[in-house]
Amino acid sequence: MKHALKSLFYLCGLWTLAACEVSVPTDYSEADSLPRIYPDYTEVTVPCNIVPLHFHIDEEADEYITRLTTPAGEWVTGGRDVTPGIERWQKMLTEARGKSLRADVFVRCGDRWKHFLPFTIRVADVPIDPYLSYRLIAPSYVTYEDLVISQRNLTNFDEEVIYGNMLVSDEKDGQCINCHSYQNYNPNRMQFHARQAHGGTLIACDGRLTKVNLKTDSTLSAGVYPAWHPSEKLIAYSTNHTGQSFHTRDLQKVEVEDTQSDLILYDLERNEVSTIAQDSCELECFPWWSPDGNYLYYCSAHYEKQDTVTLEYDMILHYKDIKYNLYRKRFDTASRRFGPRETVFDAAAQGKSATLPRLSPDGRYLLFTLAEYGVFHIWHKDADLYLTDLKTGQTRALAEVNSDDVESYHSWSSNGHWIVFSSRRNDGNFTRPFFAYIGRDGKACKPFELPQENPEMHRQFLRSYNIPEFMSGPVTVSPQELAATLKTEPQPVRYGGHK
Repeated sequence: MKHALKSLFYLCGLWTLAACEVSVPTDYSEADSLPRIYPDYTEVTVPCNIVPLHFHIDEEADEYITRLTTPAGEWVTGGRDVTPGIERWQKMLTEARGKSLRADVFVRCGDRWKHFLPFTIRVADVPIDPYLSYRLIAPSYVTYEDLVISQRNLTNFDEEVIYGNMLVSDEKDGQCINCHSYQNYNPNRMQFHARQAHGGTLIACDGRLTKVNLKTDSTLSAGVYPAWHPSEKLIAYSTNHTGQSFHTRDLQKVEVEDTQSDLILYDLERNEVSTIAQDSCELECFPWWSPDGNYLYYCSAHYEKQDTVTLEYDMILHYKDIKYNLYRKRFDTASRRFGPRETVFDAAAQGKSATLPRLSPDGRYLLFTLAEYGVFHIWHKDADLYLTDLKTGQTRALAEVNSDDVESYHSWSSNGHWIVFSSRRNDGNFTRPFFAYIGRDGKACKPFELPQENPEMHRQFLRSYNIPEFMSGPVTVSPQELAATLKTEPQPVRYGGHK
């Protein structure tokens, strides 16, 4: 009886394998269009180490067959979801590295098969950084009690929580967390800021956790938007008095404004804060270092109160007049001193507003976001990515990656060949991370969305990805360790004057 059951299971197993076998149809008509798939991975360029690009076929049919072909072989699968396993996908990437793999989609409606135009996925010869971190936030203007900073392995589908603020929140006191940042892609040197309950700036540096209070009697606020110096134990911050107002007739629901903002420098070894830029008529924000650490880039808007009302209300009345330009200051590492302000891009002269300057690792290209006004472009549907070639001085819209909706936060990979940016192109409501290859000539390829194991996951996921940052590896400090440090009293800092 035991041997009979074993034989029966064996025969059933053979039948299952045979039933699952699929083959490409030989009798079919040719369509004159590409198949509709989600995410749209048609004609994209991907890294040679990227996770499998699972996709869903958005064509109505009775049966589906997809063939993926590399220079060395092919893989055929059935079903509406095309989900190659990680080992099989890695083999295909290896075979197609520096070349392309081809996808052929066949669908059957009734008794007739149709073959769509094939599309290619180019496999670049350069990898992408293995990890990406981001803040996940609900689509609400007031809800912040359940925020997490997560990290995702880009070579597989593993995702982990770095820190979630529910670990220290309770039913009375909530906590908001913002702007995680790393020194030169190093996950062992990380910082983020907590507001409200147990507020303070948490800094993880080479295994040591510290919570500091960067607010002094001589600064506007604690540090808000950070930028680690690429080699020194220094972090530049903007300090901000931020508010939000709501539109009643504009499709852009909310406007986030800084009524005041300055730049400060925090020296971790001296536990000292100094002022970099402090002008009551200048709204300095979003600092970022050049790769060599010799310049600090940032954006700033000149604004003087126009009416006899409070500054906050005055800025609400004239919010479209607030235009940010891009500037930089030279930095001397030995003396810790900054030079005078230099204009990098005069957006206001073009009736525009520029924000979020980010330099490529080789220092040649400056990537930023441009919109009609303001600094918080994540809410501006006209926001697009722009690229300045610092060698030639030429600036252009990065039309290869822009869409009809929001393109906002962005960062460069460590090898300078990939960018990640936030976009609301899918539905206009939720930001998703997109990646694009950047050639040495500054030209970008068609972007692709962060792959998920369930290809339709982002159609169902009701949170936005905020501040995507590349990392060379995972953060290994546990969420519980971070929470325990945040529950301690923050260490005060000294004020070191103006730099």
